[in-house]
Amino acid sequence: MSVLIDKFDVFAGGFWLTLQICVLAAIGALIVGAVVAVLRISPVPPLRALGTAYVNVFRNMPLTVVMFFAAFGLPALGSNADFLRVPGLDAVFSRLDTDLPYFRFALIALTLYTAAFVCEALRSGVNAVPAGQAEAARSLGLTFGQNLRYVVMPQSWKASVVPLGSVIIAMIKNSALVGFFGVVGDLSQTADQLTSAEGYAFIPVAIGISIGYLIMTVPLGAFLDRVEKRQAVAR
Repeated sequence: MSVLIDKFDVFAGGFWLTLQICVLAAIGALIVGAVVAVLRISPVPPLRALGTAYVNVFRNMPLTVVMFFAAFGLPALGSNADFLRVPGLDAVFSRLDTDLPYFRFALIALTLYTAAFVCEALRSGVNAVPAGQAEAARSLGLTFGQNLRYVVMPQSWKASVVPLGSVIIAMIKNSALVGFFGVVGDLSQTADQLTSAEGYAFIPVAIGISIGYLIMTVPLGAFLDRVEKRQAVAR
């Protein structure tokens, strides 16, 4: 078990990089998922079809396949992933002090995959809002966008918090795959380095990696339990 002390800096670096990936992917998934959720409930049939197709494709595709296409398919579209460089975000990525472009590829894969589940969590919250609320808003002359912004979405968020939290927890655990697709230094790649390259025993290393993921998921799970209990009392 001395590896946990001798290589603490390595574990800490892997935890920090994994945390960066999870936070950025969660933000991206919430944004993309919200947009897709709006498409899913849009009154325009082509937009509904587009949102439905997105959810069906990514929700039924293994994350490993999405990661594979992101890591090996996207580089074929442009040298050094120049097409992924977004003004304003380059400064953010440079502060993260991490390898590019695979860090970006991992974010794209996690974001697109998780957004499908975020969409369905948000849509379940929208379905929990009484239909009379939306009908009353329409009778007042509110447009579809105004109805969503002022009536439906503010109420649906309350019902969506717990499902969204579960999606984010699943995404944190799914992030263990990024180390096998080119991202250097995350928790999963750290485990491979310590066991394969440096010859440390697997079980102590696995315990250290597990502690890192538990630090990220257990507090979020406790928060969701608290929110769920409050909602139960309110009902």
